Amino acid sequence: MFVIIGAIIVLVGVIGGYIMEKGNLSVLFQPAEIVIIYGAAIGGFLIANPPKVVSMTIAQVMKILSHKSITKEDYQELLLLLNGIFYKIRQQGLVAVESDVDDVENSPLFTNYPRVMKHKEAVTFICDTLRTVMSSTIEPHELDALMETELETRHEEMLTPSKSVNTVADSLPGLGIVAAVLGVVLTMGKMGEPPEVLGHSIGAALVGTFLGVLSCYGFVGPLSKGMEHMAHEHAQYLNVVKVGLLAFIGGAAPKVAIEFSRRVIPESARPSFAEMEELLRAKK
Repeated sequence: MFVIIGAIIVLVGVIGGYIMEKGNLSVLFQPAEIVIIYGAAIGGFLIANPPKVVSMTIAQVMKILSHKSITKEDYQELLLLLNGIFYKIRQQGLVAVESDVDDVENSPLFTNYPRVMKHKEAVTFICDTLRTVMSSTIEPHELDALMETELETRHEEMLTPSKSVNTVADSLPGLGIVAAVLGVVLTMGKMGEPPEVLGHSIGAALVGTFLGVLSCYGFVGPLSKGMEHMAHEHAQYLNVVKVGLLAFIGGAAPKVAIEFSRRVIPESARPSFAEMEELLRAKK
């Protein structure tokens, strides 16, 4: 939602200022310049990226249009889920959660927390880690290295679309110059025309530079940065899972492991110690 609001503000600010100076809006509408700039940008994007990255980028762009930040309530549910898993293992043994891990969709342990279930990568991360612990005698430090490697891989993959979009943003000013140069070339063929015709032609050529720079710094560049923030936010969410699991598997009591997780939640969304105490007490 904020992406759309921001785009509207950019347009209102730029076009509004242009109109305030008695600018003619019809001059800014140059379909040929739009075809040259954005056609070349899309073509360059397809040349630079394999089909998998293209599909990931499209999916992330669509997602960011309706993206909601991870809230305190989301983290609270995650901590409650981890607490439920830890207490079940502590009371009944590690094999007690095997059926939950193997059939997450029908597990009361997981389905009681719909906010967590929306984060498929977090659920998969929890299940894969528990399967590893159940099926091997892996040491805590080895598990730490394994989990960290997975998180780095996931994070790098999530950053790939934003890097691709940022490359497109960097190319737009140059493509705007290409469109402007082509407009100047066309203008040179009109040197025998009256000054007003030449002025209109030169103005149309300069619109290419305007569109390229505006698209880069007003839309595509910020969109890339927004996708990067979204990737970092998901990485923080998974890190909360990692810290809690590692603490519990390393021998910490469930309550202590949950506190480890709570401490690494970003401060803007972190529930207080008293809030978590009350929630955990209510779940017993």
